[in-house]
Amino acid sequence: MLENLCTLPLSSDLFTQVVHPTKPLLTVGLASGRVESFRIPCDEDNDSDKDTSTINVIKSVWSTHRHKGSCRYLTYSHDGEALYSAGSDAVVKHFIPETGVVLSKIGLPPRTSGGTTTDCPAILHALSPQTLLLGTDSGALYIFDFRENGYLNPKPVRKHVPHADYVTSITPLPASTESTSGFAKQWVSTGGTTLAVTDLRAGIVATSEDQEDELLCSTIIPSGLGPKKMRNNPVVAVGTGGGVLTLWDRGSWDDQQERIHISGGQRKQDADSLDAIVRVPDELGWGKSVVVGVGDGSMSIVNLKDREVTTVLKHDEVEGVAALNFDYQNRLISGGGKTVKVWAEPEVVDEEEEINVIKRSAPDSDEDAASDDSDSEDERPAKQKKKRRKGAKGAKGGQQRGVAFPGLD
Repeated sequence: MLENLCTLPLSSDLFTQVVHPTKPLLTVGLASGRVESFRIPCDEDNDSDKDTSTINVIKSVWSTHRHKGSCRYLTYSHDGEALYSAGSDAVVKHFIPETGVVLSKIGLPPRTSGGTTTDCPAILHALSPQTLLLGTDSGALYIFDFRENGYLNPKPVRKHVPHADYVTSITPLPASTESTSGFAKQWVSTGGTTLAVTDLRAGIVATSEDQEDELLCSTIIPSGLGPKKMRNNPVVAVGTGGGVLTLWDRGSWDDQQERIHISGGQRKQDADSLDAIVRVPDELGWGKSVVVGVGDGSMSIVNLKDREVTTVLKHDEVEGVAALNFDYQNRLISGGGKTVKVWAEPEVVDEEEEINVIKRSAPDSDEDAASDDSDSEDERPAKQKKKRRKGAKGAKGGQQRGVAFPGLD
C-alpha cells in the first residue's frame, strides 16, 4: 500500500513535526530546542526546468536554536502564513515558515494565581484565524486571541482545567450547521485517563469516566461511522497507552463505544502505546481509515469500518513513532527517534503507456533485442523510480530505501 521514499536523519530526538498545508515544507522541533525546516521533493520538481541534480533531494531551508530546553510542539495558522512553536522554556514564538524569522513571542502565565512556578506547554492548536489553544503539563488549557498579522495577545482570554495530567491531544469538532464562520467552536481534548469536551464560550461541557488507561492521541472521522440512523455523526478515534484504539460517538462522551486492539501482549503491561494518529485523506480511497504510530516503531493502517488492521509498516526498529502527518500531496510523513520518513503509494504505470514505451524502443536485431528486453524491465517503472527518490531500490512491503542527502549533517 505504501513504500518508503526517503529517510531524513536528524541531529537530535524528534519531539514534534508539522507540514505546510499547501507547500512542500516540513518543520521539526527537537529535544535539543532546535527547530529546522526542510523542503521535501514534490511533483513540481519533476515538471520544472530546474537543474536535475537538485531533484529528489531533501534540502534544509533554515535551522535555529529556538528554545532553551526542548521544542515541545509546532502548529500552523489556518492559512499557513504563520508558524508557532512552544518550548519547555514556557515561551511561545511566532515566526515566518519560509525563513524562520521570529515576529513575536509570549511567555506563559504562572501555574497558579500569584505563584511563580511557570506551567510548561505540552500542545498547541490553531482553532480558527482568531483563536489559539495551548494545553500544558498540569492539564490546563489556555485560550489566546490572535491579533492582526498573526501576533498573539500575551494575556490569555480564558483558562480551563479539563484534565488532571498533561494535555496529550486536541481535536476540533466540526462546526454546527448554524455556524456562520464555518470554524469549530468546540473541541475534544485528552489528558491522563480522561477525555473532555470544551466549548469556546461555555467552557468544559463534558468529561468522560476514568478510562483506567492513558489517552495519548486523537483524530476525528467527520462522517460515515456513526451509529445506525446517525451515520453522519462524527466519531473520534483515541489511541491509548495499552495499545487499544478506542472509538467515541459525538454526544456520547461518558465512555468509549468500540475498542480495536492494535498492539498488545498477553498482559496489558506488555502492550506498546499508541503515541500518534492521523486520519487517512479521502483522496487516497482507503475508506474510513487511520494510521496509528506505535511505541515499538511500527505504524498500523486501521480500517475503522471493518475494525481491523490492514497493513503494518516499520518506521524504526528501536524508537517509537512520535508524530504522523499527511502532506498536501497525500504523502505520509512519520517521525520518531532521530529520523523522519516519507511514504507514498507506488506509482502505477498505465498498461497502454507500457506498451507504447516498448514499441518506441523496439530493437533492430535479435542481439539488440536481448539487450533492450533486459533494459525494459528497468525502464517500465522508470517514472515510479523517479518518485521513489534518489537511490531507491527494490524492497517491498514498506522496507526502507537508501537515499543520499547532500549538504545534510
